[in-house]
Amino acid sequence: MNSVSLIGNLASDVDLRSVGEEKKVASFLLAVDRGGRDAGADFVGISAWDRQAELCAEYLCKGRRVGVAGSLRSRNWEEEGKRRRVVEVVAHRVDFLGGPRREEGGAEVIPFEAATA
Repeated sequence: MNSVSLIGNLASDVDLRSVGEEKKVASFLLAVDRGGRDAGADFVGISAWDRQAELCAEYLCKGRRVGVAGSLRSRNWEEEGKRRRVVEVVAHRVDFLGGPRREEGGAEVIPFEAATA
């Protein structure tokens, strides 16, 4: 079974990119508190695809609280002659938690359909 559920705050703004002609991917870093005596946080890379990616890019920004359900995926590549590897979460669901995104001093209303990407 490959299943991950996380709640945390965006540690970066959402980066929306096109992949090919029709696919879109949104990437962001999620800060997840460890809890307990260790007051630190883990920073986890998240990627969301297609319509979910568009909704994340439109409504999320650094500091926003979200819940993410998805699966782990590892990627390998070579950079400057060195093998690199990253493990990230591919989001199947992103729940927008907390208040709406604020822009120019006012609160933006998020339509109900967009509350879950």
